[in-house]
Amino acid sequence: MTAMVEPGKLVEPEAVENEDPAQVVALHPRADRAHQRRVIEALLFAASEPLSEAQLGECLAEGADVPLLLSELAEDYQARGVVLQQVAGKWTFRTADDLSFLLRREAVEQKRLSRAALETLAIIAYHQPVTRAEIEEVRGVSVSKGTLDALMEMGWVKMRGRRRVPGRPVTYGTTEEFMSHFGLNDIKDLPGARELKGAGLLDANVPADFEIPVPMSDDEVPDDEDGLDDEPDEPTLDMYLPAEIGSEPH
Repeated sequence: MTAMVEPGKLVEPEAVENEDPAQVVALHPRADRAHQRRVIEALLFAASEPLSEAQLGECLAEGADVPLLLSELAEDYQARGVVLQQVAGKWTFRTADDLSFLLRREAVEQKRLSRAALETLAIIAYHQPVTRAEIEEVRGVSVSKGTLDALMEMGWVKMRGRRRVPGRPVTYGTTEEFMSHFGLNDIKDLPGARELKGAGLLDANVPADFEIPVPMSDDEVPDDEDGLDDEPDEPTLDMYLPAEIGSEPH
């Protein structure tokens, strides 16, 4: 029987005096960290979706430095065919970018979006949280319900909340699936004006004061937005009915 001696733990001599000295193994801190990396590696390979640091930490010993372990594991995979990436705040293994062309034949073809859907998606991504009326104001044309339904059916757009204005219109935003598909760790990682110009997606002669809007993540809630299920804060109305004609006051 092999006795494992944890580093920093005091062990009474009587506990190992009957053991063969050659069978007593000291668990070196570096070896312990290597084991924890193997655990994380196995969890990520077996997972059907990206895992958060909190989810990974639940399967490790208390006090494990999950960010450090992930950083080391990502460095180990940096030059391999599969790399470790952080997507939408979670971690997953993906094919290296320079080898992705090898898997194009096996990729699932996404539903082709219309121009109206692409424009609507871009407006939602950069202006979120945004209402349907605000989308129409940016596009200059009305947005059909089918366009928003198609984006929500794909899992790229969701209803975030309600604007705190008369009528309480629904606000829309992007989902984790959207960020995962486009390889974004945070919604603020969307391309800026310089990147869009370099890709030929933005006119080079835009006004000098043109600015790309900064979208809000799910953790950021503007002052004029409520949750979908929140009741509006409206004051109660006191109704005063006139006394009946001919009745005596009490």
